[in-house]
Amino acid sequence: MPNRRILRLTGSDTEEFLQGLVTNDIRKLDQGIVYTALLSPQGKYLADFFLLRDGDGVLLDVAEDLADDLVKRLSMYKLRSDVTIAPTDLALQRGTGPAPEGALPDPRHPDLGWRKYINGLEEDDGTDWDAIRVAHCIPESGIELTPDSFILEAGFERLNGVDFRKGCYVGQEVTARMKHKTELRKGLTVVQIDGNAPAGTEITADGKPAGTLFTQSGDRAIAYLRFARAGDDMQAGPARVSMPE
Repeated sequence: MPNRRILRLTGSDTEEFLQGLVTNDIRKLDQGIVYTALLSPQGKYLADFFLLRDGDGVLLDVAEDLADDLVKRLSMYKLRSDVTIAPTDLALQRGTGPAPEGALPDPRHPDLGWRKYINGLEEDDGTDWDAIRVAHCIPESGIELTPDSFILEAGFERLNGVDFRKGCYVGQEVTARMKHKTELRKGLTVVQIDGNAPAGTEITADGKPAGTLFTQSGDRAIAYLRFARAGDDMQAGPARVSMPE
């Protein structure tokens, strides 16, 4: 289970501040957890995280490895806005069984179950999260989601992580142009794999670079592919890779 850091944002400008920065519509906080991302002005991925209204503030749930840089970037954008970013003692509890009181659905996919924020140690119910992620091509921070990724290539629209009607945010122009004016030529997809290879192994087709292998579960894996080169006879180190039937 990835380590998470739970932050709390408070102040009268908090929701307006977030609305102008992140890829999703903050007004959806009225409905539950919001999955979103912060992009560079060039439209490239910097961090993905979850937001949840908490009394007069907003909880922000982000991968530990991304947290320090995210806080620095949010602080840079904050300027004179009435927003305070503070650590909490909360931890993430999640599972796919019956949801406990206070838990809310993971907004990315129904099979990802629920999330709850508790005082205490991180808890998990033993779910094989990699199997679920591979089955539904759901990227993870620091694995499939890396700096300089484009969120539409990572499936953010399918994962309810971007809103094309909310108005401006950092990186919005590039993201909207990719949505409306271009056809994606590269992106994450599920592949069939025969054998094993470490995450990060280059995938080749006819000796030419075709992509990168990421999380594997059984005979399936998440891969980033150049779609024009993808086929039924690709190689990732010692493993054979092909498109699923």
